[in-house]
Amino acid sequence: MINIGLTGWGDHDTLYEGMKQSANKLEIYSGHFPTVEVDSTFYAVQPLRNMEKWTRETPEAFRFVVKAYQGMTGHERGEIPFETREEMFEAFTDSLKPMKEAGKLAMVLCQFPPWFKCKKENVQYLRVCREYLKDFSCALEFRHQSWYAEPFREQTLSFIKEENWIHSICDEPQAGARSIPLVPDPAGQDEVLFRFHGRNEAGWTGPSKGEEWREVRYLYDYTEQELRELAEHVRNVSARVKNTYVLFNNNSGGHAAGNAKKMIDILGLDYRGLAPRQLDLFD
Repeated sequence: MINIGLTGWGDHDTLYEGMKQSANKLEIYSGHFPTVEVDSTFYAVQPLRNMEKWTRETPEAFRFVVKAYQGMTGHERGEIPFETREEMFEAFTDSLKPMKEAGKLAMVLCQFPPWFKCKKENVQYLRVCREYLKDFSCALEFRHQSWYAEPFREQTLSFIKEENWIHSICDEPQAGARSIPLVPDPAGQDEVLFRFHGRNEAGWTGPSKGEEWREVRYLYDYTEQELRELAEHVRNVSARVKNTYVLFNNNSGGHAAGNAKKMIDILGLDYRGLAPRQLDLFD
C-alpha cells in the first residue's frame, strides 16, 4: 500500500480555494490524501485535546506520521520545558494515545539535525530513543552525510534493521555534509517512509536561522521528469514492503500538493475511504 500525503495541512492553499475561512482544513485535506505529517509536535508536545480532535476529524482509514518533539532529537530551538529526559519522552508518548488507540498512528518520525554525525555516542543515543519509543513504530531520518558515507552506509542500514527503525528515505539538495543522498533501501523492514524536501540547494545551505531562510529552504517545484524518477524509486521499494508512506515537504512555494497529486497519477493510485469533498463554494 502506497500512502501519499504532505507535511502539515495548513499551508496548502490550492486545497482550500473557494472554501470559507472558517472551514476545517484537516477535514478538507483528508478528502484529498490518506496521510499527513504532524509538524506541530516538533515545536511543542501537543495537548491531548488537539490529538483527540485531529483523530476525530479524519476518516477511519486516515493515518498520521507524527514528528518527534525537538528536545528528543537534539534540535532544542528555545527552552525545553521538561526537567528530565524521562519526563519529556513520557509527555510525548502520552500525547500519542488518542491516535494509537484509534489505529490512526502510522509512525513517529525522529528527524535528527545536521550536526548529529555518525559517531558512537550518537549511535548509543539512538538506542536510548528507541527504548523510550519501544511501543511505537518509528522512522529514523538523518541530515548528516556521514551516516551514508563509506564504510558506514551498510552499517547504518543494518543498524536500522536491528533496532527496528523505519528507514526515512529522502530526496533533498546534494549540498555537502549537511545533506544525505537518496538511498532507496527499506533496510529489511516491512514499512518505509519517503520524504521529498525539494532540491533548492541555495536555500538548503543558507543561514541556519531566521524566518526568511525558513521560507525559502523548501522552495522547489519538482518537474514531471523528476517526479517520474522518484515514483520509480517508490514503486521499486514498495514492492518489497507492506506499507509505503510518501510525504512531500516542498511547501515554501505551495508546490507540495500539486506534486503529490501528480505522483498519485503517475503511480495510478486510487484511494478509497477519503473524507467527502466539501463543495461550499457558493454557501
